Amino acid sequence: MKKPDIVFLDTETIGEVEQLQHLKNMGNLTVYKTTAHDQRIRHIGSHDVVITNKVMIDRQVMDACPCMKLVCIAATGMNNVDLDYASAKGIQVRNVAGYSTESVVQHTFALLFHLMNRLDYYDHYVKSGLYARSGMFTHHGRSFHELSGKIMGIIGLGTIGKRVAEIAACFGARPVYFSTTGNNLDQPFEHVSLEELLTLSDVVSIHCPLTEKTRNLLDHEQLKLMKKDAVLINTGRGGIVNETALTRAIDNNLLGGAGLDVLTREPPDADNPLLHVRQKEKLIITPHIAWAAVESRSRLAEGIIENIREFLAHP
Repeated sequence: MKKPDIVFLDTETIGEVEQLQHLKNMGNLTVYKTTAHDQRIRHIGSHDVVITNKVMIDRQVMDACPCMKLVCIAATGMNNVDLDYASAKGIQVRNVAGYSTESVVQHTFALLFHLMNRLDYYDHYVKSGLYARSGMFTHHGRSFHELSGKIMGIIGLGTIGKRVAEIAACFGARPVYFSTTGNNLDQPFEHVSLEELLTLSDVVSIHCPLTEKTRNLLDHEQLKLMKKDAVLINTGRGGIVNETALTRAIDNNLLGGAGLDVLTREPPDADNPLLHVRQKEKLIITPHIAWAAVESRSRLAEGIIENIREFLAHP
């Protein structure tokens, strides 16, 4: 097979990754930082291989781009490609799985410990000069607790959720979990109902996909079940937690804090209630970066390259 024409539609979504330079050796490479909806057909043109993270590849695009033979998704989720129509058209679709597990797990605990150990408060205490003027070697302005001995409830015990449970156990916590599908019950941790998990847990960490079943899984009534000092972490998907209800829960002291890496709309609208929460020290939000450690993005690039290599070997 001749060297393929390869186009990456949205490189800005994964940033600068050294391994992507190898794509130049695999074919004739065209790169776009972003591709708007109305630019898709023009950017793809007569390319054989299309790499996309978020750009939608639907039947309109497939019909207009007959040279397309392979769609490489620069992610695990495949919801931005019409898989049935691609199959009918003989277009291969390949994703990359498992590349971000360690990065997401690390970020989960980074959010958790930021909140549990009141790091914002103590950092400000030192940098403001109050510590230098105190005359005391320590300071007890905000109480914090150990994770050891606590119950960590995990919603969704897939690859990432299971790894979070394993590390929580290393810290001396007791992991319990709720399966959103009801199928993943053969695990070395205790399975409980959602209501039990919310009532029992000192930490609730979300690692399930967003489906019609999990949309608004945690709404006002569910958040009310949580302990008043419990911490909620969501590195799964936005939309699983109702953002208006979460804002109310934080400001009304229904839970100890929340750490989020995902939102219902990304980037958020300016009027998202979470951006206007009154008790800002009880909320930390990061811009969907849990997956994006350098090593993780390198593994993603390597996965894309391997998918293209396999396609060229077995077109």
